[in-house]
Amino acid sequence: MTATDRSIELTRAAAQAAADKLAHDVIAYDVSDVLSITDTFLVASAPNDRQVRAIVDAIEDKLRDELDAKPVRREGEREGRWVLLDYVDIVVHVQHSEERVFYALERLWKDCPEIPLPEDAVATRGKGKEHAGAADDRVDS
Repeated sequence: MTATDRSIELTRAAAQAAADKLAHDVIAYDVSDVLSITDTFLVASAPNDRQVRAIVDAIEDKLRDELDAKPVRREGEREGRWVLLDYVDIVVHVQHSEERVFYALERLWKDCPEIPLPEDAVATRGKGKEHAGAADDRVDS
């Protein structure tokens, strides 16, 4: 079994929305062969709670306005550290950079096929490490 065309369309749109809001390390996996509850996981991160919320809002707006999709569940918004958007066909995880490193969702899903994403989303890879390095430089100064 593979992810449906609709799931991939939603995933790519969500990835683009995340990239537009300067998310870090956007990646998506086709988990349809190992999970029966969803087709894809999209993971993105940001260096602060405010940006996590902005990314989540942008994803919701884009999927609602352009693809007529609304999440059936939204969790974690109050804390802004790890927000989960469940669209049934796709699950979006937007994490604070610290949670992203700690929970390392990529390790769990590394054996699943990666979904090709828009160029803007692919360009976010490694941005979390760049940002962490810049923050370390500021602290050391």
